[in-house]
Amino acid sequence: MENFSIVFMGTPEFAVTILEKLYSERINIKAVITAPDKPSGRGQKMNQSAVKKFATKHQLNVLQPTNLKDPSFIQELESLNADLFVVVAFRMLPEAVWSMPPKGTINLHASLLPNYRGAAPINWAIINGETQSGVTTFFIEKEIDTGKIIERSAVYIGENETVGALYNRLMNLGADVMLSTVRKIASDDVTSIDQSELLTSDMRPAPKIFKQDCEIDFSKSVMEVHNFCRGLSPYPAAWCTLYNSEREESKTFKVFSTEKTNIPTADPQQLKQDTEGLLIPCSDFYMRVTEIQPEGKRRMTYKEFLAGNPSENLTTKGF
Repeated sequence: MENFSIVFMGTPEFAVTILEKLYSERINIKAVITAPDKPSGRGQKMNQSAVKKFATKHQLNVLQPTNLKDPSFIQELESLNADLFVVVAFRMLPEAVWSMPPKGTINLHASLLPNYRGAAPINWAIINGETQSGVTTFFIEKEIDTGKIIERSAVYIGENETVGALYNRLMNLGADVMLSTVRKIASDDVTSIDQSELLTSDMRPAPKIFKQDCEIDFSKSVMEVHNFCRGLSPYPAAWCTLYNSEREESKTFKVFSTEKTNIPTADPQQLKQDTEGLLIPCSDFYMRVTEIQPEGKRRMTYKEFLAGNPSENLTTKGF
């Protein structure tokens, strides 16, 4: 490991945990590549990526190219003479970049590849009711998420676990697996498996999720709706529209915390409540909501919500 070096590429908080692990284990990091600063918030103040903040704090060399194909950037990257590129939650790389280092370019994906290739693997695993997920390290090739697998590590998904909770667990697991992978490559002790050997007929994709994809369909079973809600909590958040008969208005609500019940649906539209939450009818049983956010207001408990919105005035239809 003494003469072995890497270039790390990443942008969000998920990548920081992996970068921090590699840094703390004294991996020689020649440079950190991350997204350019961009304005955000009301004041449009320039904001640095989470990865840049960490790298700057620890005095690591930071590069922020706007164009990954720019000849000057390619030249600068080549001059680093790094053995390996490590990519976590970053942009798609041009071949001129990922084919550069002698030991290759590796990526970390938050699923057990080849299952759930795509931008939102953690969300889709929960939405689809999977009981297992994990992380995979693999060599980057031309097609996204299709390169040879180096290591995989699995975890079980809790029945009520949200994407936020699973995200944190996979982030920490990913740091350990990536460190292990980097050490194996540095020691020339790596064995990779072609993904084609692991493909089965039940492979599922994990496409990017947009706001319009997050609307709750209460005509589905309580199991499906519960999985959908927890698979989008806390971000981007599942939402629905409820009609208030007293005010004669409909509003949208984000739903964060839910539970399945075995209370049979009596009315396919009318909401109810019990001592533990707001009950919304699904095709078979009621789903209990314990945390909700009305449009234009803060996130609140079901008790706070019901104080101003009695369930007898609420339906899922009628607008």
